[in-house]
Amino acid sequence: MKLKICGMKYPENILEVGALLPDYMGFIFWEKSARYFNGTIPELLKTTKKAGVFVDQSQEEILDKVAKYDLQAVQLHGNESAAFCEELKMKLGKKIEIIKAFSADNDFDFEILKPYEAVCDYFLFDTKGKLPGGNGTTFDWTILKKYKSEKPFFLSGGIGINELNAIEEISKTNLPIYAIDVNSKFEIEPGLKNKNLLSNFKRKFDVANF
Repeated sequence: MKLKICGMKYPENILEVGALLPDYMGFIFWEKSARYFNGTIPELLKTTKKAGVFVDQSQEEILDKVAKYDLQAVQLHGNESAAFCEELKMKLGKKIEIIKAFSADNDFDFEILKPYEAVCDYFLFDTKGKLPGGNGTTFDWTILKKYKSEKPFFLSGGIGINELNAIEEISKTNLPIYAIDVNSKFEIEPGLKNKNLLSNFKRKFDVANF
């Protein structure tokens, strides 16, 4: 199981967190976010993929940010259609991953995923809240029992160090969980991560070897 640390903002902090060798590091390019990124990404080890997070933004803007920041993944966190994802995938090429995020609650209809299966590399399930992401709360993971797809997915939404036991339990299921996505539970302020807390989490995460 891989680890994605999202909502990075400050160059020095990016380097500190990058030294922990996460599999993905996320940068939010949605201007309404408190974690909106518009700076310079320092050089990271190639083992860490840079993911750009977008919310109902144009393909032109996405393609521009991919080129400018040499992104390896694009996370779509709005109401992007399957047709939008398919067209974007053709423009991006096979080397750049598309992660389609969905806000989940107890009434989530997993049938809406079907049109996206062939046009996205991964799904991401986040907690349904006032914001597209970064709400700081977890959703009821038992609803994932209804997930019948083989498409690997990222598990997100208010995950902190106290969720390690729950991660261990859900890892024992047959669900194709590809990665855990963490953000707000490790912050000093929006966009500024607590390196020590993340280091502790990463160490326990690696030891557990989910």
